[in-house]
Amino acid sequence: MDIEQRQSELIDHFVKQATAASNAPALTSVIVDATSHPLLFAFSEILDLPNVVQLEATDSKVYLDMLRLFAHGIWSDYKSNAERLPQLVPDQILKLKQLTVLTLAETHKVLPYDQLMQELDVTNVRELEDFLINECMYAGIVRGKLDQLRRCLEVQFAAGRDLRPGQLGNMIQTLSNWLSTSENMLVSIQDKIKWADSMSEVDKKHRKDVEEKVDEVKKSLFKKLHTVSRATSTSEGMRRSALNLVE
Repeated sequence: MDIEQRQSELIDHFVKQATAASNAPALTSVIVDATSHPLLFAFSEILDLPNVVQLEATDSKVYLDMLRLFAHGIWSDYKSNAERLPQLVPDQILKLKQLTVLTLAETHKVLPYDQLMQELDVTNVRELEDFLINECMYAGIVRGKLDQLRRCLEVQFAAGRDLRPGQLGNMIQTLSNWLSTSENMLVSIQDKIKWADSMSEVDKKHRKDVEEKVDEVKKSLFKKLHTVSRATSTSEGMRRSALNLVE
């Protein structure tokens, strides 16, 4: 089962559980389970549920903030706000560090070991490489190459995270810019094709003109050769007649 299908099934499962939760304690329990699940990396559908949004006005708001952290944040965000959030269990800490790698991979395809060790609170290269292999690559959320010589992770694929507030507008603008650039390139390519076609026609006309001139030269040479041949024949006939008279 690919990661997209697996995510979809897990999201449906936890959305149903959260929707069915009849009170805040039951709902916060679902949030903890979802953010602890080793195979779930998307949380926006849960975050958008009406009863989850209503936690904003309750004593359980910290669990809503925790869910937002898992949807959009990284490990350093938790460390900066740990006193205002529920204490994370080991599975949640692992999950948040995995999500941190995904966030870094969104904008950089080469991730230096030093940066990763700092962001993940890892103290040595062996521990970092074990984490990247066992918890990211084997989990299917990252594909890439560990370059020990250059001390970096070369990212080939990284699973997408939930869109952050305002990110959708930026993506639409980026796609609009890309579309405009593509249209301009298409016009330029079409112009070049037309130019190439016109040059091809000019070349064909030039070739035809040359061939016609070659034919004219051939005909002219043939006529001249024919005339010279006739003149030679006439001269030879006159010489023979003169010899006959002398005899």
